[in-house]
Amino acid sequence: MTGLDACLRAGADVIVNTDADNQYQGTSIPDLVAPVLAGRADMVVGERPIGDIDDFSRTKKVLQRLGSSVVRRFSGTGVRDAASGFRAYARDAAMRVQVFGRYTYTMETIVQAGWNGIAIESVPIRVNPKTRESRLVSSSARYVWRSAQAIIRSFALYKPFRFFFMIGLVPFVLGALLLLRWLGLYLFEDEYTSRVPSLLGGIGLIVLAAQLWAVAFLADLQAANRRVLEDLRLRASRAEYDATR
Repeated sequence: MTGLDACLRAGADVIVNTDADNQYQGTSIPDLVAPVLAGRADMVVGERPIGDIDDFSRTKKVLQRLGSSVVRRFSGTGVRDAASGFRAYARDAAMRVQVFGRYTYTMETIVQAGWNGIAIESVPIRVNPKTRESRLVSSSARYVWRSAQAIIRSFALYKPFRFFFMIGLVPFVLGALLLLRWLGLYLFEDEYTSRVPSLLGGIGLIVLAAQLWAVAFLADLQAANRRVLEDLRLRASRAEYDATR
């Protein structure tokens, strides 16, 4: 975010972001910015040749493909290398980017772009041989865990009603099954058996589902307020950077 802000204050129309480990070849920059210059995309993500990178283990390659697939599904975009840090931003898209997580911005910004209607595209890029170990990924398991947290957080942030509604469906279905069991025993069971646990359990789960759905409505209202604030922030940023230029 600091880098984007500095570039915008310098009057940049197109911003290229790259990692500090020399993974991406600078000769791919023209390919990266071409969709922005052509007006087809506001954000472009460089797609690494994952299958051809010898430094990646088989497990890492599978995890990279799996993670990108999940991000595509959550974001509704066609980005094939969600973990790539080699990106180009149009000026307006750079103003709209916000990062809330403190581990990695890569997946969160794609989800944000997809749900905010930012035109996003992928282009093939070239990579350099590995020169050092990653300072972000200490282990594959840790990276998967932290990336999953980022995706779920983004889902809850940008689609809060759907997120909490889906969570509420779980106790609702379980509670409904318990209440149906209680009703069946009450109507058709001749021999007396204790039906109180099913009744209380079902009612408790239905109440929990109702509370989660109430949270869904409140979160959706908060998300609407956040969208208004984002629009105001974008307008203020445009005015500020235009004055700087």
